[in-house]
Amino acid sequence: MQEVLHFLSELKENNNKEWFDQNRGRYEKCRKKMIFFTELIIHEINRFDPSVGIQDPKQCVFRIFRDVRFSSDKTPYKTNMGSFIVKGGKKSFCAGYYVHIEPGASFVGGGSYCPPPEALKAMRTEIFDNPDEFKQLIYSKSFRTLYPELYDDKLKTAPKGFPKDFAEIDLLKYKSYAFGSNLKDSDVTSTDFVSKVVSALKELHPVNRFLNTALDKWL
Repeated sequence: MQEVLHFLSELKENNNKEWFDQNRGRYEKCRKKMIFFTELIIHEINRFDPSVGIQDPKQCVFRIFRDVRFSSDKTPYKTNMGSFIVKGGKKSFCAGYYVHIEPGASFVGGGSYCPPPEALKAMRTEIFDNPDEFKQLIYSKSFRTLYPELYDDKLKTAPKGFPKDFAEIDLLKYKSYAFGSNLKDSDVTSTDFVSKVVSALKELHPVNRFLNTALDKWL
């Protein structure tokens, strides 16, 4: 993946259409590497989470083109490559598995990021009904070593429909149930990169199962 990191580093310094067009061949080569990597990960995930199924890796890799319509930042390209592997495809609101490749900012993780209101309510309800089970999953030593905290975007008060005096009300305030584990560039370019990623994603599986059970039960 060294070539991918090099390309993305140069893209960050030359984020314009002229440079990208001149280097489109390099981009296509890097994209093929990302697709191949994603295919490997899909097969490994299915060993411990067969609910994901064998998917087309091309459909799991995000486009590099940015949607700039509503953004003040008009640079046309993302300076990262990412894959989201999840039951129902990457537009699904199910909890899944994510790999993010970016020079100096790569990470592996997943869960459910910014789910729609009905899905978020279902997850909160499942946590409300089974707080001890959820806490055992996210506070276990092995999980916390990789995923020390949830993505920190929270409500200031208790979400509507839940009692403010609930002992674990802080767990219900999250707007996402998403987790990430940072990767060094040396991790990304190492010969055991795939095994490191798979190990981290396998640790996330019980939490994804909990969240997806909530969706199956309440939606």
